[in-house]
Amino acid sequence: MRKLGFILVLLVLVSCKKQPKNTKISGSVFGTSYSVIYNNETNYKPQFDSLFRVINQSMSTYISDSKISKINRNETVDVDPHFTTVFKRSKEIYRFTEGAFDPTIGAVVNAWNFGPKGNIKQLDSLKIDSLMQSVGFNKMGLVNGQIQKRKGAFIDFNAIAKGYSVDVIGNFLEDKGVQNYLVEIGGEIRCKGINMEKESPWKVGVEKPHFDGTQSILKAITLQDAAMATSGTYRKFKTDEHGNRYSHIIDTKTGYPSKTNLLSISVIAGDCMTADAYATAFKTMGVKKVKDFLVSHKELKVLLIFENDKGEFETLNINGFPDK
Repeated sequence: MRKLGFILVLLVLVSCKKQPKNTKISGSVFGTSYSVIYNNETNYKPQFDSLFRVINQSMSTYISDSKISKINRNETVDVDPHFTTVFKRSKEIYRFTEGAFDPTIGAVVNAWNFGPKGNIKQLDSLKIDSLMQSVGFNKMGLVNGQIQKRKGAFIDFNAIAKGYSVDVIGNFLEDKGVQNYLVEIGGEIRCKGINMEKESPWKVGVEKPHFDGTQSILKAITLQDAAMATSGTYRKFKTDEHGNRYSHIIDTKTGYPSKTNLLSISVIAGDCMTADAYATAFKTMGVKKVKDFLVSHKELKVLLIFENDKGEFETLNINGFPDK
């Protein structure tokens, strides 16, 4: 009877065990939305928003008195640790991709009316050539905490700062002892551990390209202790008189929008800053160059979605990008 009673008590204790609940926080930032799910009862929204303000004040070209805006006006500024981290990683990826990723292309992006301001009407080859004189991240340096650049050079971290912000929130949670979380900002994702509430790995969606602005999921994949960023050409593009689509990604070699059959690039990496930058760089490289590049970069898992010669969608998984 004692043994039976012990078993009954144990069963009651097990049945009454509190199920782990996730805290879910969402909001707006960087002109998009963010969502954070983590297994901890503390509401960290004030801390998240504070971190976002600091990053914005460092690297937002939309804020006139941010550090990056002052630098672009040729003011002398001591940069902060966030700026320094992103600058150094951008330099590495710039070199690895032989300039396909270049944060100094921003003025040309703006001129084509793909950026926040600075579009040029009746843009012609002479104006583009003039703007391209200041393009080249190799012409810019970080010396004693200050940016050294040409007077007309314009720097824009839009293609990497969002991913970096995801990492900042992830690192904050880990510093607080949170080992199970998913951070998402505008589709860029980083996760760790599992979804404790569902007792299963984190599942994230890969979007199917649609030119009409609608949204649907191509497939859901499992992501664990990694980050994923997706960059697409199917939302912002121009069409010429022959029906050719040109992406909002500007070719850093020519200064013109990239004509590409690549529609979407998803990159899985160890951190979201890296995934974000490579997802942007790969759009200007084309399918063959991306495949060749990834032979020596096995740390990056990539899904390419592109149009074949028949105008049909094709997908290509590289370096073990998960099927599900």
